[in-house]
Amino acid sequence: MSNATPPGWYPDAAIPGTERWWDGTAWTAHTRPTAAVPPRFGPPEPVANAPGNGGGSAATGGATRIVALAAAGLVVVGAAVTGALLLGRGDDGGTRPKTGPSSSAPLPGAGRNTPKPSPTPAGSDPKVLVDQLNGITLPIPDGWEKPRSTVDEALTMRTVDAYRCPGDSSDFCYHGTVTTRTANATDLTSAEKLAEQDITAAADSAYEENIVGDRIHGGITSHRQLASEAVSVAGRTGYRVRWRVTTGKGPGGYVQSLVFPSTVGSESPVIVRYAFDAGPDGPPLSLMDTITEGIRPIDDSATSGGVGSSVAP
Repeated sequence: MSNATPPGWYPDAAIPGTERWWDGTAWTAHTRPTAAVPPRFGPPEPVANAPGNGGGSAATGGATRIVALAAAGLVVVGAAVTGALLLGRGDDGGTRPKTGPSSSAPLPGAGRNTPKPSPTPAGSDPKVLVDQLNGITLPIPDGWEKPRSTVDEALTMRTVDAYRCPGDSSDFCYHGTVTTRTANATDLTSAEKLAEQDITAAADSAYEENIVGDRIHGGITSHRQLASEAVSVAGRTGYRVRWRVTTGKGPGGYVQSLVFPSTVGSESPVIVRYAFDAGPDGPPLSLMDTITEGIRPIDDSATSGGVGSSVAP
């Protein structure tokens, strides 16, 4: 049995009246106002008997009513205590263990300096990529997979088939890759500005140099912008920028940066990066639009938190 505190909203000790999302390993940047506390029940305040309403003088009637209300309050409290004791007992007559985080698990307010891990898949459906941190799901096309581990820390899905990279035959490349991440290290809040800034990083990471500095496609020799426009994503207004890049070796490819507000917490911007190889072996460019249209909030009741149907390559 694990002692780890489960993912969820917990009170933020540093910001009164605020809850912060704990992802099961560390605190995230997502916050929300603390939910309203339900009213406490108890005996009503005693009210003196008004003269002229019958039942004796104000002093006598007020004392009688106070005694009656106090007795009623004791009955309500006694019933509540009895009910709580009965609910706390299991079928074997013992007391059920308390629910909630283990005493050895991290407490809310602790571990604030722990590095935030990348989002991890939370669903078992092989056709859905679940970004729990940002509150979205993406449809996984036929012939694609969500790898168990990647060099890039971002949540990833990619084509199943790999091939020897044209610029480095000792390494493997994939014809199509899509990643999701939260825009953290930036002061920009505009989806348009973020997409325009991120497209260069998206192109460089896919076709200029990989994460260890190898030029697996021979580097980018030129690029051409194909789209820069607003787009609706999961019911929110986002922005996308798309480039066609030419590389020193191989057919080059298409890259796209899509930015939109998260569906949870403080609605921090989400960045979805697309990298499709050009040429006959690469995915059709229209698949970028199909994946974008299939992005859903996790709690989307129409699809049970997933996507409506499978996506063809």
